[in-house]
Amino acid sequence: MSILHRKLWRDLLHLRGQVAAIMVMVACGAMSYVALRTTWLALQESQQNYYSAYRFGDLFVGLKRAPESVREQVASIAGVEAVQSRIVTEVSMSVPRLNEPAAGRLISLESGSRGELNRIHLVSGQRPAVGPADEVVVSEAFAKANKLGNGDRISVVINGKWRLLRIVGIALSPEYIYEIRPGDLLPDPQRFGILWMNREVLESIFDLGGAFNEMSIALAPGADPAVVTDRLDTLLKRYGGFGAYDRDEQPSHRFISNELDELRVFCTWIPAIFLLVTAFLLHVVLSRLVLTQRDQIGVLKAFGFENRTIGIHYLLLSLVAVGGGILPGLGLGYLWGRSLAELYSEFFHFPVLYYRLDPSVMGLATLICGSAAVIGALGAVRSAVSIPTAEAMRPEPPTNFRPGLVERLGLQRWFPLSLRIILRNIERTPVRSGLTVLGLSLAVAVLFIGIYFYDAIGHIVRVEFSLMRREDLTLYFHKPVSPAASDDLSRLDGVLRVEGFRVVPVWLVNGVHRKRVAIMGLELEGELRQVIDLRETVHQLPPEGVILTERLAEMLGVGRGASLRVEVLEGERAVRKVRVTGLVEDMMGLNAYMEIGALSRLMGDGGALSGTHLLLDPHRRDQLYRKFKETPGVKGLVIPEVMLDNFNRTLARTFDSSTLTTIFLAGILAFGLAYNAARIALSERGRELASLRVLGFTHGEVAEMLLGEQALLTLSAIAPGYLIGYGLCQLITRVIDTELLRLPLVLTPKTFVYSAAIVTLASLLSALLIRRRLMRLDIIEVLKTRE
Repeated sequence: MSILHRKLWRDLLHLRGQVAAIMVMVACGAMSYVALRTTWLALQESQQNYYSAYRFGDLFVGLKRAPESVREQVASIAGVEAVQSRIVTEVSMSVPRLNEPAAGRLISLESGSRGELNRIHLVSGQRPAVGPADEVVVSEAFAKANKLGNGDRISVVINGKWRLLRIVGIALSPEYIYEIRPGDLLPDPQRFGILWMNREVLESIFDLGGAFNEMSIALAPGADPAVVTDRLDTLLKRYGGFGAYDRDEQPSHRFISNELDELRVFCTWIPAIFLLVTAFLLHVVLSRLVLTQRDQIGVLKAFGFENRTIGIHYLLLSLVAVGGGILPGLGLGYLWGRSLAELYSEFFHFPVLYYRLDPSVMGLATLICGSAAVIGALGAVRSAVSIPTAEAMRPEPPTNFRPGLVERLGLQRWFPLSLRIILRNIERTPVRSGLTVLGLSLAVAVLFIGIYFYDAIGHIVRVEFSLMRREDLTLYFHKPVSPAASDDLSRLDGVLRVEGFRVVPVWLVNGVHRKRVAIMGLELEGELRQVIDLRETVHQLPPEGVILTERLAEMLGVGRGASLRVEVLEGERAVRKVRVTGLVEDMMGLNAYMEIGALSRLMGDGGALSGTHLLLDPHRRDQLYRKFKETPGVKGLVIPEVMLDNFNRTLARTFDSSTLTTIFLAGILAFGLAYNAARIALSERGRELASLRVLGFTHGEVAEMLLGEQALLTLSAIAPGYLIGYGLCQLITRVIDTELLRLPLVLTPKTFVYSAAIVTLASLLSALLIRRRLMRLDIIEVLKTRE
């Protein structure tokens, strides 16, 4: 082993505390990068492979009814590669062991796959046979939630009649990776499922021989979706086409794409913070080491060691420190990433989840960490090789001591001696003290962000599920019904209040901007469902006109007073004009609201209802659920309490996982920074502190002078940390601003208290370790060393 190698190991042993802290920082940075990046890649690859293998469509369009010959006309459109026609209808179901009625989407299957689009993946069982009229395949999420298996039977209302169907298979579909009912914001696999039946059977039931009501289209490479969509809409208009839409509008794809976008953001900025702090720590540690080893560097140069050799020696020290954190970071990142992927797989349903150890991710993580080591060591290495031999062998010039700011202002009598010493030392090392404060501020900011997520989710739950949705049950009908249905429901035993509503699917059009949404018509004096913004302000519905969410208005390019073209997607497909009379800043979905009377006048439907919001007697709920379950006209129901459970099981759960990890990593970040700062201060001021002990100062007084400086730096970091955290929270609200979810910038006192408390606690723990080391300080040995 060469001389420099032996020196390297001695230096590592001497700096073991600081090196260990750097290793922990590197491990955290590598772990977070590998975990988040591999999870993102796994979900993305699983999605893309699934789409490709099972031929997920590029365009989708619903219509009233079209003959099969239209399929050939669509296939002849330039840019269309494949066309799949099918029959799709909404049904209600009676499921064993479920009191309430369940809703379903029934989709036709061709006899044999025949290269069809949106092919199903059989998890178990088989496809429906051609002959039997009672065979059905159900989606895996629905089967699991209701404990259904092959051979079980469910009752389904198809075309107004109850039919008893036998489950012959359980399947997945690329259309329903995220299985959600149209119009809903969250999945409810127990009360909504996908069913597939043989096409010939459905044609017979609906008298659609040789006809269909929905299409999926695959585009040829390089085809322009907008051009194909225009030609498709023109062709299908005479058949009651509802307007073609691409994957971006498809609910399942839209949700998973939004989640992937958010995950990609997180896998960038979280590791970046840790690696920036790592570079800072390496720079401080190596700069101090070079300063204290001036004479050693001079001797090495005098004995003929070249500048390049000495520089490589100190660079190797930083690489060893970083390398010691990379390997555990990569391993922990892989394990954490697998657990994250498994969490996502609970509500993203893939036939195969392609999670694996990606060499490119591991290599990039190693390269990034190594770059942090080089960047952090660069200044120190430059200092080491630039010291002339003769100057290096002379002792370092003593510090030019002078009165501190307190003394210059004549305030020394108001400050105790220990505090004056602390303030003077901070004043003499402004750059290092400032960087320490900045690092601790970043730790406060990361904690601030992590705890903010709890505030945001809590606020969403409060507004959406306590203030806006006050009903116990929302009942949907198969088709719009007379307003008299509301009176009939109010007479049922156990129903305390009934409020009808109308939902109209439409295209909202403003010039080139188009968006497919549903206008919700609510009662003017309604109490069970209200329009409330994120500031908990209730918005009164205007007698005429529509209220849009701000996100929807932005996408349409309209403001208050603007006029919108409304293309209705049901009934006679009327086209109307409506004025935007208000905007509301809400947090979930893209919504449009009207007073139900105004919507009825716009539609000219005589006040028809799509459903009702009900307030129920708690003691009569199960009885009413069973009654609704037996009513063929009821398409399905939504229970806000169950919706909240689903919210906690999906979105809130993923936020909890990432938030707890962020808080844990931020605590490590704060501890590493505080410990390193205190260790460096102890190394620099060891002779001074030993001298104070000789002069009669107690252990406690000496510790107060050393650790008081770290305490003051920690306290100084809290306010800037709040500001950085607030700014990052604002940035996050812009990043997580999707059609499905928008995070409100809501902060509670606990965010400020907890973020400061955790950083303070981490600093206190590091102070206790440093104090223990200080108590064991050998005064004689320290005084014999040359500073």
